[in-house]
Amino acid sequence: MSTNLWKFPTDVEPSKKATRESYGAALAELGESYDFVVLDADLAAATKTGVFKKKYPDRFFDCGIAEGNMMAVAAGIAATGKNVFASSFAMFAAGRAFEQVRNAIGYPHLNVKIGATHAGITVGEDGATHQCLEDIALMRTIPGMTVLCPADATEAFACVKAALEHYGPVYMRFGRFAVPDYSAYLQDYRFEIGRGVVYREGSDATIVATGYMVHLAIEAAKILEGEGISAAVVDLHTIKPIDRELLVRMAEQTGAIVTAEEHNVIGGLGAAVCETLAETCPVPVLRVGTEDTFGRSGKVPPLLELYGLTAGHIAEQVRRAIAMKK
Repeated sequence: MSTNLWKFPTDVEPSKKATRESYGAALAELGESYDFVVLDADLAAATKTGVFKKKYPDRFFDCGIAEGNMMAVAAGIAATGKNVFASSFAMFAAGRAFEQVRNAIGYPHLNVKIGATHAGITVGEDGATHQCLEDIALMRTIPGMTVLCPADATEAFACVKAALEHYGPVYMRFGRFAVPDYSAYLQDYRFEIGRGVVYREGSDATIVATGYMVHLAIEAAKILEGEGISAAVVDLHTIKPIDRELLVRMAEQTGAIVTAEEHNVIGGLGAAVCETLAETCPVPVLRVGTEDTFGRSGKVPPLLELYGLTAGHIAEQVRRAIAMKK
């Protein structure tokens, strides 16, 4: 789907909402029409699964601070043929429970949907131990695992529904910090696993972003537009399976790519894009993300500035990528 964001009224200020909020709302609403159970690891208030718990207490199970056990329980329930959502912070869902996710869920290809909240630097004051910057890399290496990273509230809701209707294990990455809901203003918006969303076509370079960084990619494109640079903006909400066809089209069309993610550049979106284009349509690719480092405690805006996760830094990398074109 291709939509030009700048066709919409410029005086509209998008509402802001954390994707974890939309995750909880989606579970509660979809629970009316779909038969599934939700597990959590003593974090229902933070992951927002508590919204589902309040509405469907008989279909909610708190597994306590035992994430590995929770994933094994989810696998057992899924083996009976029932859909299961298992939720915790990304650091625990992808990190602490990796072995159970790999062996109990991934290996038998069970229908478990992992809702991982509080991912990335925007966890803020919780600091390095909780700012998971490695989860996309971990999850996309598991055979058969689908990896989704929605950009905003509207996309997060659609992501949950798509995951529910998809057979097989799915890892969904949600954030703690509020983000502008740009998807709500897209015409005929549709979420499809494995298909990216083009916010804006361009001719000079393409910004490929995921999750929290999508709205900053839009801001970067606006900055560059003022300089006479035409930058396309792509929301790659599905890291795996990656939209190879779209990436090749944009590489051929613009000749330069900049990726943007709230994740380590090693093994994340940027790595996936580089792997894809190296095999299909080699062009200059520069990656915006954390550079082989841990996070640190602090307020979100200064942290984003410190780690270069800003619209200004994305725009700078686009200028560099354009200069690298043959």
